[in-house]
Amino acid sequence: MQITTVGIDLAKNVFQVHGVNEHGKTALKKQSRRDQMATFFANLPPCLIGMEACGGAHYWARKLQAVGHTVKLMAPQFVKPYVKTNKNDAADAEAICEAVARPNMRFVPHKNIEQQATLALHRVRQGFVSARTAQANQIRGLLAEFGLVMPQGLSHVKGRVRDLIEDASNELPGSFRQLIERLLDHLMVLDRQVNELQAQIKDSHRKSEASRRLEKIPGIGPITASALVATIGDAKSFENGRQLAAWMGLVPTQSSSGGKTNLLGISKRGDTYLRTLLIHGARSAVRAVQGKPDQSGSPWLQKLLERRNYNIAAVALANKNARIVWALLARDREYKSGFSYAKATSPRSGD
Repeated sequence: MQITTVGIDLAKNVFQVHGVNEHGKTALKKQSRRDQMATFFANLPPCLIGMEACGGAHYWARKLQAVGHTVKLMAPQFVKPYVKTNKNDAADAEAICEAVARPNMRFVPHKNIEQQATLALHRVRQGFVSARTAQANQIRGLLAEFGLVMPQGLSHVKGRVRDLIEDASNELPGSFRQLIERLLDHLMVLDRQVNELQAQIKDSHRKSEASRRLEKIPGIGPITASALVATIGDAKSFENGRQLAAWMGLVPTQSSSGGKTNLLGISKRGDTYLRTLLIHGARSAVRAVQGKPDQSGSPWLQKLLERRNYNIAAVALANKNARIVWALLARDREYKSGFSYAKATSPRSGD
């Protein structure tokens, strides 16, 4: 019988494959090495293939789609309930095969090579930013042990540390001065790496028409716009803006039962990096409105600030921006400040 659905448990070298026929009966159960995968699936009749969205998943999705298969990626937490026995590669592959055929399953959009390359820039830049922050904090902490305390912030470390270690009146040992000098040089190297990668991201942003459209939204800059376009891909894979906001973890967590709705804080599911960029950008937009209350701005945001605190307003604006992003990408539109849909009026009964 012809195999109709296949689940693949991805790995570094040895892959577990589980296939079923049109009746749901197991028709394939085997291990395959990495160098055998392309040949095996090229000789297999076109079928539905499911994989977990993990390392290498997007590469294999492109590879298998090129030979005629339909490939769908799923978040691992959605596959886990379908594991029937103890966890092993064979059980995982069987669970993936069953999960991909469920009609209500949620799938992860595929990423092309350009998207992955852009996201690699973002990930590496974020790693350098974290390392730069850690290095600056280490320098501040070591100087504080000798009674030299400076305010938080990278600008203070870059601007004041060199003067402190060159000041002969602070009684620092020579070996310690050399150590701080070494750490400061390392900090400058990290700072240069961050700036160079940021310039590459902005250059990629300028070449993307979709990214330039998103930049017009208040609270979204070139870095955020580039990350959104590269991560979301085809926005039409989401039914509406709220689904995209939920995918980013910007909607309330529910704990409802017995007909009583109880909404908590945001779920924080999905991509932490995207959510962080959106919220930080929203904070900047909220500060701009607070600093210029007499100038024309967003009436919605101004009213929100009158009844909610700063942090809630920032998260609410991030949620709203995520929905606007979906509308611009899915419907191929330009951002217009103050845009609103005309509400349709239905005739009253008896008219």
